[in-house]
Amino acid sequence: MSTILVVDDELGIRALLSEILTDEGHTVELAENAAQARAARSRMRPDLVLLDIWMPDVDGITLLKEWGGQGLMTMPVVMMSGHGTLDTAAEAARYGAVAFLEKPITLQKLLKAVDQALSRPGPASQPATATPVSTARPERETRQALPDGAAQAAAPGALQAWAAAPGVSSQDPPARQVFDLDRPLREARDAFEKSYFEFHLAQEGGSMTRVADKTGLERTHLYRKLKQLGVDLSRGRRGG
Repeated sequence: MSTILVVDDELGIRALLSEILTDEGHTVELAENAAQARAARSRMRPDLVLLDIWMPDVDGITLLKEWGGQGLMTMPVVMMSGHGTLDTAAEAARYGAVAFLEKPITLQKLLKAVDQALSRPGPASQPATATPVSTARPERETRQALPDGAAQAAAPGALQAWAAAPGVSSQDPPARQVFDLDRPLREARDAFEKSYFEFHLAQEGGSMTRVADKTGLERTHLYRKLKQLGVDLSRGRRGG
């Protein structure tokens, strides 16, 4: 787990980046201008800074120069801008920025830039202590065929979902659930999808990346879908 300082004058961008990075397991600090960024930098030592270039008081390049001149560039800095140019990116690199993200920032580019920046040793920083996360996941067999006698046990107006899911703890959503079909289609579909995603989040320890891979959904679409369904994104996370 890393501490990331997000500096951007747009509330919507700060909120979105905070949600995504928190979901990835990071601790996020927010600043809307250079003054707040300075204050945050003085009271903490972030592992990474995401810094907007165009801000109303002091721009990101100026703040970058300031930190460099004061010996405060002990962490990687990734610059962000919706109006950046090659010259701006080159100038940011000269003053110590490790990457440049053009707005609107896609989820894949954000996570890639964060991962690469955190893997770089800072000039005076200590090695990262985050626990490596394996991208490999065990293959699990899902059986959708009903067990013997299950069809007779199903009550009229209800759908019973069955699945063999090794490794799911007793506190996880059950693989076998009953859904009331005597209701509007949208309500029935939403109830099924919510249970479906809660089940897979529990299986994958809350990892949005692995759930997206397993369910065949693009990660941004999956994230919006879970928010729409009211799924508790912290529910499936496991400690350790």
